[in-house]
Amino acid sequence: MKQLLIDGKSLTLEDIAVVAYDIDHKSPVKLAPKARAKMQESRNFIESKLGGKEPIYGVNTGFGLLSKVRIDNDKLDQLQVNLLRSHAVGIGSPLSEAETRASILLRANTLAAGHSGVSIALVEALLALLNKGVHPWIPEQGSVGACGDLAPLAHLALVLIGEGRAYFGGKLMTGAKALAKARLKPYKVMAKEGLSLINGTQIMTAVGTLTFLRADALAYMADLAGAMTIEALAGSAAPFDEDIQRIRPHEGQIEVAAHMRELLRDSQIMNSHINCDKVQDPYSLRCIPQVHGIVRDSLRHVRAVLETEVNSVTDNPLVFVKGKTGKIINGGNFHGEYVAIAMDQLCIAVAELANISERRLEKLINPALSDLPAFLAKEGGLNSGFMIVQVAAASLVSENKVLCHPASVDSIPTSADKEDHVSMGTIAARKARTVVENTWNVIAMEFFGASQGLEFRKPLRASRHVDKAYQTIRKRVRPVDEDRAFYVDMQAIAEIMRQGELLL
Repeated sequence: MKQLLIDGKSLTLEDIAVVAYDIDHKSPVKLAPKARAKMQESRNFIESKLGGKEPIYGVNTGFGLLSKVRIDNDKLDQLQVNLLRSHAVGIGSPLSEAETRASILLRANTLAAGHSGVSIALVEALLALLNKGVHPWIPEQGSVGACGDLAPLAHLALVLIGEGRAYFGGKLMTGAKALAKARLKPYKVMAKEGLSLINGTQIMTAVGTLTFLRADALAYMADLAGAMTIEALAGSAAPFDEDIQRIRPHEGQIEVAAHMRELLRDSQIMNSHINCDKVQDPYSLRCIPQVHGIVRDSLRHVRAVLETEVNSVTDNPLVFVKGKTGKIINGGNFHGEYVAIAMDQLCIAVAELANISERRLEKLINPALSDLPAFLAKEGGLNSGFMIVQVAAASLVSENKVLCHPASVDSIPTSADKEDHVSMGTIAARKARTVVENTWNVIAMEFFGASQGLEFRKPLRASRHVDKAYQTIRKRVRPVDEDRAFYVDMQAIAEIMRQGELLL
């Protein structure tokens, strides 16, 4: 049983995935001992200010435009409860269990950094939800991405105090009932803690992180799908020559070309047509390094943004304590613009994987562009073959184009114009999630078509790597000798991809 310790500054994207998908809760998460002292220090500083006359935003004042309203000391705890209740206005379908778990982990991690002024007990209460499998019901819509993800995080926080709704054992129930079944007690929020639970970018970052990790895996599988299509179409490996990449030395392009050379090495099919009269392949084959390469480089940037964000303090106001002195500063770390633009970039990059993949699939089925049977059908006319597989892929590509309009260029002033510029980061992350899912299915369709194309190259064999992928697919998806309901095959290949069986 591996234990993860959080301290606000050392969480990795892969750590998040482990916790998010740990449906049996076998990897407990705990607060690192070194984080406790700093948390306690900042909490002590907050409490030392509670009896004074100094207005502290969200601690002894109202919120947003109401920040000029001073709150009596005996009502400070109630202020925090009211905040959670009033901000829980989420809309739409709930986040997945994995996204919810990632959100809880990220919220606990940012508080563990010790600049929020919350108690150690609050972080431990959040981690108890993770470790006991209590998953708040969090509607995915309703956030504009500043002051962070207020509405969805409020739904998360309500469960902590025994309100709202939550899943336990796969069943939806009241938050109070879920806590009781998990043998947990409702947490009593204290001054500032309600605000610290909802002020930040954790929903967009959680959705963004899990989406990014799928996209990162997809980028490598897209190379393999392209290689399988090249084999099926008797294409050329010449465009992947090292010298070509050397004189346009983008890192991603060089990486992809090297990957393609490895994937296509020692192929009987490739060797069989070395002296053919074909001059050059279509762009969708020839330009794989250039297109897949910039996707790799874009994803590299997205990773860097997310790696910084998951270990950032996105609360407001922030507490800084040094020895016996300290300060409380109002700032804007809750603003989600970094994540918003990164997720829009991911949308555009991943959509290009779908664009070029669909074009390769079209080459496989079009007899005017290959020597393969029309629509890869063994008895065309009686059988339609892969005709509508390509149509379905085209529909997903078209949908992606709509979704790639950047959310981050929009901003609607909120809170009586106090919050006059917002990021729409959670919308960007949700769009990216859909684009990745669409592209995942397009790549699965290409694998489906390319593996069928290889049937017509027998007895010649593809390269070792491509043949291994072909054999993996054939364990679940038999060759197409006559028409059948192809959605079953496409779903099977998409699942093979999810299981990591095509990550070569």
